Amino acid sequence: MHPLEEKLDYRFQDPRLLERALTHSSYANERLGGALESNERLEFLGDSVLGQVTADHLYRAHPDLPEGDLTRMRAALVCEESLAQVALGWGLGAYLKLGRGEDQNGGRARASILADAVEAILAALYLDGGIAQARRTIRAFILSREEQAGEGRDYKTALQELVQRTQGHTLRYQLVRETGPDHCKEFWMEVTLDGAQVGAGKGRSKKEAEQQAAKSALEKLQTPPA
Repeated sequence: MHPLEEKLDYRFQDPRLLERALTHSSYANERLGGALESNERLEFLGDSVLGQVTADHLYRAHPDLPEGDLTRMRAALVCEESLAQVALGWGLGAYLKLGRGEDQNGGRARASILADAVEAILAALYLDGGIAQARRTIRAFILSREEQAGEGRDYKTALQELVQRTQGHTLRYQLVRETGPDHCKEFWMEVTLDGAQVGAGKGRSKKEAEQQAAKSALEKLQTPPA
């Protein structure tokens, strides 16, 4: 059994599907004169499967949310950054088939390559085990991150809209520090309003840290003075 299958808790009936899902175009182009199939077609299919399952889940789980919030929640769950985090949890970089140059240039840790491979694996699961298996995997590893996705609220946009009610104000986000090794960094951001700090936050990515900083700023600015 492939070690990745153990992490996915699924054994492929056709192991070639998993191997293809792990094959980057750079590797395929270096083998057999480019005749080897890469994971790009699977990625295309996986993107659609992921979008459909996620949209269906959000629609049923949040009957009172408007379309805009549902759209933001879906975007947060299926974005490159989110899928790359899923890939890191699987240790996916170690299993990828990359061309020599891509491998030497850090491709195994590149978010875009990792996210694409996750989509390709979801397509492989769909083709091998049907939509039920794809849905189980998506629920276990992606929809389970719903709370981390900010419950669908875009705090940066909400903060910007609050500040823009009065003209002449300027918001700025600044990275104040980062900690941890490259594969597990934590970023600390602050947001200032007209030069004065109004919020701070941390996250596993700069975007997540900005959202948390905006959230803390909203809480501060919307709390009436004692």
